[in-house]
Amino acid sequence: MIGISEHSAGCILPVRAQPRARKPGIQGEQGGSLKVAVSAAPEAGKANEAVALTLAEALGIKRHQIELLSGATSREKRFLISGLTPKQALDRLQAYLC
Repeated sequence: MIGISEHSAGCILPVRAQPRARKPGIQGEQGGSLKVAVSAAPEAGKANEAVALTLAEALGIKRHQIELLSGATSREKRFLISGLTPKQALDRLQAYLC
């Protein structure tokens, strides 16, 4: 189960990023985080931006509603998702978690 927590502006989504992946996209759940694979290299924030774009598409929201809170240089990241409750975010991600 993904450990999505509440925030005054929306919710905080833990993500485990996999840069330079051959098969980009949401790969399911791993250790309480959403696993997101991207083909971008982890250089100059390219992988972080690719993860944010993948999340925006999967959640059906605009890119500006997603902000990286922590983990800029780590695989373990936390993103603030503005405008969605934890339940709404989890409901929208269910298709990727089966």
